[in-house]
Amino acid sequence: MASPTSDRTVALSLQLSRAHRDLLRRIDDLRSDPGSRGPDDDPLTAHCLAFCEALTAHHEGEDEGLFAQLLRERPDLAPTIAKLVEDHGLISGILARVRELALRAAGSAGSGREAVGRELDGLAAIMESHFRYEERTISAALDATTPLGDWPDPVFRPGPAAARHDHPRQHTAQGRTAPT
Repeated sequence: MASPTSDRTVALSLQLSRAHRDLLRRIDDLRSDPGSRGPDDDPLTAHCLAFCEALTAHHEGEDEGLFAQLLRERPDLAPTIAKLVEDHGLISGILARVRELALRAAGSAGSGREAVGRELDGLAAIMESHFRYEERTISAALDATTPLGDWPDPVFRPGPAAARHDHPRQHTAQGRTAPT
């Protein structure tokens, strides 16, 4: 629904949904064709690491920017945001496992790559559920928000230029640490 105050703020929930769809498309691409990167490096490792970095940047931007701002403006969202941050911690642990498995499977075939595939299947299911819950629970509040700070870039366009197929940009998550 349109906000009476600004078309720009209405676009925020749509931008979040697009970012989520992009991340889901990227994990689907990775799951279906992990060998689609350059010939000079291990395609699975390069693609997995780029995807992991993009999803981490997205979640860090949410935790440190978007959610912090929403909590200041809408303290009633604290339980919802706590659940989303908890999900980010779970996803971070899976991403660490994907990174580890991808590095171990580098240059190999068979069981190492199959293990990465299984982990990615589970991650994709969790991401889809998490994104649906997030969009359902914070979209209205997001549409009433005017962004303060630099969180929109990593939230709406996560990942380094190398991980993006269609929108090159500078990586802005420098200096941030991965959630524990």
